[in-house]
Amino acid sequence: MDELPMVLGVGALVLVVSVIAVRVSIRLGFPSLLLYLGIGVVLGEAGFGIRFDNPALTQSLGLAALVLILTEGGLTTRWSAVKPSLGPGILLSTVAVVISIAVTGAALHWLLGLDWRLALLWGAVLASTDAAAVFSVLRTAGVGKRLVGALELESGINDAPAYIAVVVLASGEAVDWSLPLLVVYELLTGLVLGLAFGWLGAQALRRAALPATGLYPLATVAVCVLAYSSGQLAHASGLLATYVAGLVLGNSKLPHRSDTLSFAEGLGWLAQIGLFVLLGLFASPTRLLEALIPGLVAGAVVLLLARPLSVVLSLLPFRLPWRDQAFLSWAGLRGAVPIVLAMIPLSEGVPGAQRLVDAVFVLVIVLTVLQGATLSPLARILGLAKATQAHEIEVDSAPLDELGAELLQVRIQKGSKLHGVYLSELRLPAGATVSLVVRGGAGFTPQKTSRLQVEDQLLVVTTAADRDATERRIRAVDRAGRLARWHGESGA
Repeated sequence: MDELPMVLGVGALVLVVSVIAVRVSIRLGFPSLLLYLGIGVVLGEAGFGIRFDNPALTQSLGLAALVLILTEGGLTTRWSAVKPSLGPGILLSTVAVVISIAVTGAALHWLLGLDWRLALLWGAVLASTDAAAVFSVLRTAGVGKRLVGALELESGINDAPAYIAVVVLASGEAVDWSLPLLVVYELLTGLVLGLAFGWLGAQALRRAALPATGLYPLATVAVCVLAYSSGQLAHASGLLATYVAGLVLGNSKLPHRSDTLSFAEGLGWLAQIGLFVLLGLFASPTRLLEALIPGLVAGAVVLLLARPLSVVLSLLPFRLPWRDQAFLSWAGLRGAVPIVLAMIPLSEGVPGAQRLVDAVFVLVIVLTVLQGATLSPLARILGLAKATQAHEIEVDSAPLDELGAELLQVRIQKGSKLHGVYLSELRLPAGATVSLVVRGGAGFTPQKTSRLQVEDQLLVVTTAADRDATERRIRAVDRAGRLARWHGESGA
């Protein structure tokens, strides 16, 4: 009991520093996971001397955090935003994973002299991209929704097949013709369970009369966690069931939906912070230096060979422009997920697993710095960065749920053809209106004769039914001006 105040104090201090680190990471343009890992390393054996070297506990806590991160990812994903990218997203999260495992395994078998099973295990661990890492960078890249939607689906779904591959390869059991059937069963069953729990959960929450508003977010998260547990008990993919259940719930008309999304987002941040700090505690700087060369070799293979090949080959049916494929290849960031997956063979006592864990740490750090710093410039060079985007404001007011209304914030950037457009020419859907314009730090209620200018910030109120049409119209005028429809610009 005497140690409890100290433990709580240190935990609270780490959380406060980590929250501040989020803002720092956004300004610097790279994922905050590096700062969290750094905090863990400072607290660890090389810094304050806290020793933590239990791989089994790290794996269990890591998977628990991953379930919460996937829950938040599913709940906050808008189906209308990812639906156009459904095909590419699914192929990137399944076919591309298989290709990446094969290419990475073959290359590392030849370059590092690993036996085939261990080399493929390296490939499976490195095949999964990380949602937290990807979107903390994409937040400032300004890329169109089609590419963002594909990357969002990929990072939410590809954990499941990568996890299955790691478990199979780490088990040491013989791989035979039944393996593909097992993978299909696990993924399909996980999908069905996720859909079932999501739909049943939404129906139950809409009919429940809970005594407090705060119980609705708790119940929603509990449904997603229950989907994971049920999937694992059914020997299916609990991770996929979690994400799909969250996706269904997040796109349903839930009571106090905005409160639920805000709670899930906060819980997701807490899981990420705890996970990355924990992994930093587990890391040993001395071993990381020894794993520098294998980590750099594996990183080069993934970044320059396996990822581009898996993107190009898996997306052949869609014939995407080479610019899109180049960006998708470079945007496959690795984060906490590969480190958590690497803990599985380590806890199983697989020979060479410690070297794999250390190399993955090195790879994640190097690739995060390299890709995080260059992703936004690459989007601009390829001509994929948009001049302006409409962003949904996170509103915590329950009355908006009852009204079925949503808020959008739009900033008019330099070069936007919204500049000079009269409000009457914007022609938003009947259920939407510009309620406030902030110009030069002062706000005013616009009239039909008000003329928009560069650097204006608009607050748009829209019904939920007209939200997507409102965003499309804003983008269309941004790209083609007041005569967007005449020029055939739909804003899609």
